[in-house]
Amino acid sequence: MITCAVLLIIFTATLIRSAFGFGEALLAVPLLAFFMPLHTAAPLAVLVSITIATIVVVQDWRKIHFYSAAWLVLPTLFGIPLGLILLTSTHQRLAKAALALLIIAFAAYSLSGRNAFELRRDHRAWLLFFGFLAGVFGGAYGMNGPPLAIYGSMRRWSAQHLRATLQAYFLPASLLGMTGYKLSGLWTRTVTHDYLLALPVLLPAVLLGRVINHRLHPQAFMKFVYLGLAAIGAVLLAQAIAGRV
Repeated sequence: MITCAVLLIIFTATLIRSAFGFGEALLAVPLLAFFMPLHTAAPLAVLVSITIATIVVVQDWRKIHFYSAAWLVLPTLFGIPLGLILLTSTHQRLAKAALALLIIAFAAYSLSGRNAFELRRDHRAWLLFFGFLAGVFGGAYGMNGPPLAIYGSMRRWSAQHLRATLQAYFLPASLLGMTGYKLSGLWTRTVTHDYLLALPVLLPAVLLGRVINHRLHPQAFMKFVYLGLAAIGAVLLAQAIAGRV
């Protein structure tokens, strides 16, 4: 039975994702797992992700950098297996710590106010690199967002373009993930039932997040993005030190 706590988690995670384009992975599955089995929480979170991405793509498709999104999705498919290998590797703590430190270093450098590295146009090599890295993060930790947000910040995408383009990436990626859950038998009636009960809080959160995204000043938005990246890096580093997967 879905509870008020679960609805609050879904609302908050959805609001973060809709406002900034990423970052809900810190909240969704880890917190939902306190209130329901992990095999229910994970596919439920993916259904929520599909819903958010679909609404944003339909609403703001004009803001999507389709070329960027496509070339970020393709290498992700090759990065996921490496992420899964890291997940089961004896060196997973070291790998997680190294990736966490890279994210924290980038965020700290960007927040320092220096002239951060800028990509004035899409470069296929960078797209392949960050797409592949997103796949590694997704396969190992369920967090595709940080590498994508870093690429978007390097391209100096506006808040609206970053949000929309990331959802154009997450939509096919989440659909593939949900297909995997379906084939493995994890998309159950319970998952569908909880998802339908969550829709009354999910949909308003998406719309409210859009309002926040469109009203944020560009500099303030990027500061929030860097702070979000720093928070994700700190959580990953803490998990690596504590020995958590």
